[in-house]
Amino acid sequence: MSLEVGVGSNIESMGFGEKNKEEVSEAEAAAAKTPPGEEEHNFDEPKSGGISRKMSESPLYATDQEEEDDEESHERKIELGPQYTLKEQLEKDKDDESLRRWKEQLLGAVDIEAVGETLEPEVKILSLEIKSPGRPDIVLSVPANGKPKGSWFTLKEGSRYSLQFTFQVQNNIVSGLKYSNTVWKTGVKVDSSKEMIGTFSPQAEPYTHEMPEETTPSGIFARGSYSAKTKFVDDDNKRYLEISYTFEIRKDWLPTQN
Repeated sequence: MSLEVGVGSNIESMGFGEKNKEEVSEAEAAAAKTPPGEEEHNFDEPKSGGISRKMSESPLYATDQEEEDDEESHERKIELGPQYTLKEQLEKDKDDESLRRWKEQLLGAVDIEAVGETLEPEVKILSLEIKSPGRPDIVLSVPANGKPKGSWFTLKEGSRYSLQFTFQVQNNIVSGLKYSNTVWKTGVKVDSSKEMIGTFSPQAEPYTHEMPEETTPSGIFARGSYSAKTKFVDDDNKRYLEISYTFEIRKDWLPTQN
């Protein structure tokens, strides 16, 4: 909505020339701009119910570090109930038939004796792969310190891809396993995504999860080097893996090695 008043155009449309315009007094011009019964006021000091045009001196956007600190602070405020071992989970509410069936379905063929009495679940990310239609999978090795050396992988601009990972759950049920990924280019955050993976019981066989398919950006400004951070956490905000890495987007894929 424009805040400008077209006084000059109205005068011209009424047949006044340049000479007549100059003869209009300041009082008449002010009266033309101020509706009857209202006093002229400063936009920086609005009346009750008005809208101030004075700009705030506080920043409009929080920094990336502030956003991450706010998220972690919020997660720490969540207080969950006490944890139980698997044996205690099965014994708890055993007289409730529906709960018993749900627990058996969740736990599946878990060997209760093998997992022991450990309270804390353990999640191991066994492999990470980037899948793209018509291309061999890019298998990513995860270093122990969570910081791959150099560029971790390269993607072709405008290509479709998805991330698939396998993981193993041990000791106890992991509740609300989540994946998050943040990407920066030249220090500016360009992408952030989160996905709830689910709740899983311990078992010998690894689980496999594939993320929704995405498309890399394209164009001269999209190409180049990016930095990123990937995290796997649960409802207790326990981090099972955190990887800080760099990757590149180029005009074409790197040559495959036979």
